[in-house]
Amino acid sequence: MNAMATKNNSHATKAFERALATRPTGKYVLRLYVAGATDRSRQAILRALQLCETELKGNVKLEVIDVYQQPILARDGQIVATPTLVREFPRPVRRLIGNLSNTAGLFVGLDLDTKGKTRL
Repeated sequence: MNAMATKNNSHATKAFERALATRPTGKYVLRLYVAGATDRSRQAILRALQLCETELKGNVKLEVIDVYQQPILARDGQIVATPTLVREFPRPVRRLIGNLSNTAGLFVGLDLDTKGKTRL
């Protein structure tokens, strides 16, 4: 193996190790975008937390983002309405806009799969 190939392999190995070190700890990464401390926002947060606790059972990292406090994150996430729940990981990204009251709709809309559950 020549020096250039060894250098490329070393670089690829380091990049792979960095990717492993920074990968999400849970199976899913969800972001919930809300607008302020309204009743609608509180209900969406409660429903997202219930989903995480009862259905995803620790295999999830939930981030709640208030678009009033962090408008740049909302812009970068291309959020046009709230509440919006986004499944960031695993790819592809899935978005669900609304009050999150329909649990079956959450599973279908976000393409969530939990062990022992039948998807509708």
